[in-house]
Amino acid sequence: MIKVTLTNEMLKRISAIDENRFSFNTIKLPAAAQNRLRKNSRKKSSYASNKIEGNPLTEQQANDAIESDPHRHFLKPEQEIRNYFLALKLLDEKLKHKEQFSREMILDVQAIVEKGALKEKTGLRGPTPPGVLFAVYDSESGIPEYIPPEYKDIPELLDELVTYVNTTDDHPLIIAAIVHYQLVTIHPFEDGNGRTARLMSGYILDYYGYGFQGIGSLEEYFAYDPEEYYASLQMGLPALYYSGRNDPPHPEIWIHYFLRMMELYSGKVYSLTKASEGDLLSGSLSHLSLKEKELLKFLLQKRLYEFAPIEVSRMTGVTNRTIIKRCAGLTSNGFLIPNIVKTRIRTYQLSDFSKENEKRILKILS
Repeated sequence: MIKVTLTNEMLKRISAIDENRFSFNTIKLPAAAQNRLRKNSRKKSSYASNKIEGNPLTEQQANDAIESDPHRHFLKPEQEIRNYFLALKLLDEKLKHKEQFSREMILDVQAIVEKGALKEKTGLRGPTPPGVLFAVYDSESGIPEYIPPEYKDIPELLDELVTYVNTTDDHPLIIAAIVHYQLVTIHPFEDGNGRTARLMSGYILDYYGYGFQGIGSLEEYFAYDPEEYYASLQMGLPALYYSGRNDPPHPEIWIHYFLRMMELYSGKVYSLTKASEGDLLSGSLSHLSLKEKELLKFLLQKRLYEFAPIEVSRMTGVTNRTIIKRCAGLTSNGFLIPNIVKTRIRTYQLSDFSKENEKRILKILS
C-alpha cells in the first residue's frame, strides 16, 4: 500500500489548488450553462482517457460516437468512448446520493467501461492457464512491462484500499492520487484498469468537492504526455509488483506529478470559467427579446424574487398569457426557475445567476 509523507512542494501545490477551488466557487453560472459545460467536459474526458490507452479516434470522431443513435452498431474504439461517457454519468448519479467508495462501485464502473467486450473482460481476473504469465506486455518487443499481483491477492488488496479511503484523514487530493495509483497497480481486471482508475480517482475528487462541479477534464492533462504519466506511475521500479510497486520507496514521484496536473487543471478551469462568466451574462441577455428584458428589469427593480405570473400581470397591465410566455424565455436563458406543483408551473423565482448578477444586469439593461 502506498504511504505518503507530505513535502513542502506538495503542500504548496495543495494550497494553490485550494485557492483555485475557492475562487471557482465564487462564480455563479446559470444552470443551463453549467450543464452544457459539464457535458462538453465529459466528452473531453472520454476522449482523453481512451487516447491514453491508444484509442485511435480523433476528438471529433469521439464526439460523434457519443452523440450517435445508441441503437446503431459501434466499432470497438467508438464503444470505448461511449462506455467512458456512460461511466461518468453513472458516477454522477452515485455522487448525488453521496455513495461511499466500495469494491462494488469499482466493479460497477469497470463493467460499464468494458460493456460490449467479451464476458471474461468484466469482473476481477482469475487464474491463467498453466505456463501463461499474466502481464502487461510491450507491444513491439513482447517483453513484460508490468507483472501485477497474483489474482488470489486482489480481493484483499481492494479491501485494503476501500478501508483506507473510508477511514483515512489524509487530504482528499492525496486520497484521489492514491486511489489512482493503487487501482492501476493492483490491476484487478483483465482490461479497463487505467480507465477505471481514472474514473474512481475522479469520483473521489468529486466526492470531496475537488471536481470543480464536473467542469473541465483532468484526463486531458494526463493525456498530454502519456509517457510522463506512465513513468510517474511506474516510479522507475522493477516490473514485478512484489519487487517494490506494492510499497514504493519514493511515492512522492507519483504524488508530485498528480498534484502538478491538478494544479494546472484547476487553474485553467477557474480562469476559463471566470472569463466566460461575463460572456455568458452578455450572451444570455442577447438572446432575450426587448419585452423579456423589460420584464427581467421590472422583476429585479421590484425585488420580486418569487412570484406568480398573475401577480405581475396585475401590476403591469399585461395579460397573464403574455407574462407566462415571457417567463418561458427568461427560464430557457437561465434567469428564472419554475416552481412546479403536480406537473403545473405555479410560480417562478429568480435564479441564483440573476440574483448574483443583479447590479450588472440592471446596469446593462438601463
